[in-house]
Amino acid sequence: MNGGSGFDRVMTPGIYARRFDALDTVIQLGIASGQVIDVSFPESVPDDAETDHEVFESIEAYLDGDRLALTEVEIALTVPTDQRQVLDALQNVSAGNTVTVERLTKLAGLDPDSETDRETVRTALRENPIPLVIPDHRVRDAEGATPERVAAALRQQEE
Repeated sequence: MNGGSGFDRVMTPGIYARRFDALDTVIQLGIASGQVIDVSFPESVPDDAETDHEVFESIEAYLDGDRLALTEVEIALTVPTDQRQVLDALQNVSAGNTVTVERLTKLAGLDPDSETDRETVRTALRENPIPLVIPDHRVRDAEGATPERVAAALRQQEE
């Protein structure tokens, strides 16, 4: 795009939020430099949040059955290196599949027999700054940053 209003809307840093009836939840995005830096699930759309962003179109496409729609979303991760390994590995678990903490530990290049490494995985999942885009709902035996009721709806959506 060449600087038209669509470009400004997409690249403008800020908070964006929209209700998604398919999940019975609000999804809020934090955007900086055109990249998603935060995803959360507030009870309602904040008064100061914008409701129009192209990432919401990707989420709609994903909820409508396009399992690859979220793979092209630009993200910026600022997490410790060991947690980044875990979250990078998690992005390779495709929609419709789930893994255990043990399997994700292996995928991240960590030792699944090490309680310390398994705890690193659990911590990365709980502190995931970009749930949904980094699909912590695909780990079936650990709590992620996605609220459980939303995670369950996402897993059902991917069946």
